[in-house]
This record gives sequence, structure tokens and C-alpha cells, in this order.
Amino acid sequence: MKKEIIISTSTTQNRVAITEDGNLVDFFVDHPEKQRMVGNIYLGKVARVLPGIRAAFIDIGLKHDAFLHFSDIGDRTEALQGIFDDDDLDTDENDNGEEKPKHEKKEKTFVRLHKGQEILVQILKEPVKDKGVRVTSSISIPGRFCVLLPMDDKIGVSKKITDIRERKRLRRIARGILPDNCGLIIRTAAKDQDEEALSADLKYLVKIWKDIEEEAKKQSPPALLYKDLSTTISVIRDLFTADVSKVFVDSKKLWKEIRNYVQFVQPSLLDRIELYKGEEPIFSTFKIDEQIKILMGRRIPLPSGGHIVIEHTEAMTVIDVNSGRYAAKKEQELNSLKTDLEAAREIVRQLRLRDIGGLIVVDFIDLEDEKNRKKIYDELKKEFRKDRAKTALLPMTEFGLMQITRQRVRENIVQSMTEPCPYCNGTGLLTKTSSVIHEIEKWLQRYRLDGKNKSLILQVHPITAEKMREGFISPLTKIQLKYFIRLKIKEDEKMNPQMFKIYSKKTGEDLTEEFA
Repeated sequence: MKKEIIISTSTTQNRVAITEDGNLVDFFVDHPEKQRMVGNIYLGKVARVLPGIRAAFIDIGLKHDAFLHFSDIGDRTEALQGIFDDDDLDTDENDNGEEKPKHEKKEKTFVRLHKGQEILVQILKEPVKDKGVRVTSSISIPGRFCVLLPMDDKIGVSKKITDIRERKRLRRIARGILPDNCGLIIRTAAKDQDEEALSADLKYLVKIWKDIEEEAKKQSPPALLYKDLSTTISVIRDLFTADVSKVFVDSKKLWKEIRNYVQFVQPSLLDRIELYKGEEPIFSTFKIDEQIKILMGRRIPLPSGGHIVIEHTEAMTVIDVNSGRYAAKKEQELNSLKTDLEAAREIVRQLRLRDIGGLIVVDFIDLEDEKNRKKIYDELKKEFRKDRAKTALLPMTEFGLMQITRQRVRENIVQSMTEPCPYCNGTGLLTKTSSVIHEIEKWLQRYRLDGKNKSLILQVHPITAEKMREGFISPLTKIQLKYFIRLKIKEDEKMNPQMFKIYSKKTGEDLTEEFA
């Protein structure tokens, strides 16, 4: 399998595409309006503690206070608080100092926070719509091969490294290079790396942590102590591994930046970074643009002629699977199974591409045979193994529904690249012109009771104005005769087609809200 990373730059955005045999499998957008925040470390101050929902809100200087759930307050928090010589936070620990199972931690950890308390936190999830960021007090600093866990003593190895001998070798190296009061997680990229490479990466991370400690002592909350790498460089750090054959970049400046970073972390991969010099846009050359158009749409075709439709709601993402060509009754189950299997593979691909998180409900084509339903479930599980985000799914119900949850870290790609239409507010629906005229008439009905001016100016979109003037006896004429009011229509192309404004012709005063 040929795996490549293609990076397209412009004055406002960097776009990173990861392809496997030419097929887009991951897509990232780095732009100034939505700068990457996950991994940033802040010195915050407790704004509110709400034991009822087992959470606290932390002021870190953003628009909304950060959300800190008690389950995200780890055993290391008390040690981290030592930076400020603050003993106000108590956590329940095992007598022998061992880490508790996750399910026990959530139930038994006792947290005591108070308003105004200083606390070190790190962003876990970026803000989504009106929700603020989610943070944790268990600080971790990721590098190329390792993740440093300050004030910890754990050593972990990525589950994706399955070779037992390699896991033991990496653990032995970690124990030999690990400084006091630090834990370490060995990343997948560390496979087959020597002690020198791991040690250099660790020294770099320890230096970052020492700088954070110094900054924390100097600053007053709220303050940003550490900013993680940009989206583009973090993709290189996390995903540019030995199985990637090439990295293509169309910007000389970014090409140099990536080379400098790779020269520092893994020089052996340096010759795989190539500056794209073609005249045609890089995404057009690699046929990425046409795949992005499908990515941004709600309807995605399947090879056998069927398609899936993806809809986003406030609570969940809903995916509908539709069959294509008509199949004879005796082949219906077989055709439905074929379409559902294609849909299962495409759904996982789309969830990864679009970075869709939270609750996802999929309406598959009904299957009568229980064995066939199990095949769909198994296919999804197999495909989700390629996904870096944590996922969980339930078996298909008799109605053909399947429930999936996927880890949400940031806004999905569609949300980050688009914004709600100012006319329909993202619903995709506009009020009919006849309904707008109806609202204008009801306004005039209320105005007639107390209004004094008989000459008014009606400001509307040209579409509404045209509708009001059409016909032998137009709606405008009928309204004027009915309410004994003279209306002068003023067209405004910039106005929302669903809105109208009414002014006094004599004074120019806006009367719209007064009689709404």
C-alpha cells in the first residue's frame, strides 16, 4: 500500500491530506480562525465548583470557562499543585500508590476544589459551538517517540506495537532513561528505534516541562504556559512514520520548516520530504480536490449504485443507507447485504475524514438474517481498527439501526470549514414569500390600532417586493386598501429574504420592533 502526505498551502490556510493508494483517508485544515488548541497547557483559576454534575469550571482566559470533570482530575494533580505550594486539592489514592482501574477512579476519586484556587490544566477537547473547551489536570507532553507524564511513575507502550520482544525492549530502554518524578508512554513511531533516539526525544520533552514549571511560578492566572505544535507540524509528528513513502509540500517556507523539524526528530526520513514544483495546484495533481467535494456533501455514492446520506443534528449525527438499482425479491437479502457492507466501509472512512465525534446512529438497509447483521457489525469493528479515535458500537437492531460513539476532540471538518447561512441560520430552509407577506399584514393589523402615520416605507428583499407587486390587483394594493395605509416599497438586496423593516415616511423612524 502506497501511503502519502500531501500539503497544500495558501495565504489563509494549510490543508493536509493523507492518501492510501490515491484514496483520501485523513484530512486536516489549519487556519487562523480555528487554531489548534488541544494539548495547550494553562495556569487557570477555579471559577465555579458544581458537585451536582461532578465538575468544575476553570477560568483560563478564553471566552467560555473550561470544563473540568472530576474524572479528569488524575492522581498526579496533587503533585502538580506542588508547583504553587498549594495543598487544597485532595485525591483518594491506593495505600501502595498503584494506579486504580479507570472504573474505580471515576467512582472513588474524591476532589475538593474551591473558588479562586490556582490549577494547572491541559486542553483535551476544543470548543464546539457554544460549549467551552474540556480540560484535564493530568498533564502530558507528546513528542515524536514518547509522551512525558510529569509527576508520574508509569511506563506504557502503544498497543499498536504488538511484538512482545519489541515491547519488552522499549520498556527496558524507558526504565533506563526516565528521570525521577516522570512517567512515559512509548508511541507507535518508536518501534525499532534505538536508545539514542528515544533519549534525545525525552530530553527535549523534559526541557519543555522545566520551562512550563518556571513559567507557572512567574505568571498569574489565567495564563497560557505552553502551546502545542500547529496542526500541520503535529500531523508530521504523529503520522509521518516509516510506512509513509512521500510527503509533498507546495510551499518552500513550510517545506524548510518540516525538514528542520524532521532533521531534529528523525533524520532517516528526511529524503522522503519533497517540494512540489508543478504549475497545477497540488491537490488537483493528486486528485484530492474532487474527493474533498464529496467530503463536503451530504450524499456519498457507493460502488454498487447505492449511497449514504449524512445529516448533523444538535444531539447526534444520523447516517442513512440507501440501496441503488432495483433487485429481484429472491436476491433482495444478498443485494442489501452487499450495499450494507459497502456502506459500513464508507461510513468509517467518512467518520475519519470528517472527524465526526459524539453519538452516531446509522440506518442500514433491513436484513432479515441475523448472521448477515453480524457480518455488518464485524465489518465495522474491523474498519474501526484503522481509526486513531476511540470508538464503541452496539450490534444492529431488528430495525436495522446501529449506534456508534466516537471520540470527539474538535469540531468536525465540515463545521470548521463552513459557517451557518445568515439567512436560514443553518437550517437549509427559508420562509416562503407568502408567509413573509402574511407577517407584514399582521404587523399592519397591530399598527392600525395605535399607529399615527398613514404613510410608511416597507423595506424588503427584491424577491418579496416582486411577489407583492405581481398580479392584476397586487397584494400590495389589497393591503393598502384594507388598512387605509400608503406603503412605499424599498428594495434591499442585502436584506434577509425572511425579514422586513417598516419606517415612518415622515420621520424616518424604525417602527418594526415597536409593533412586532
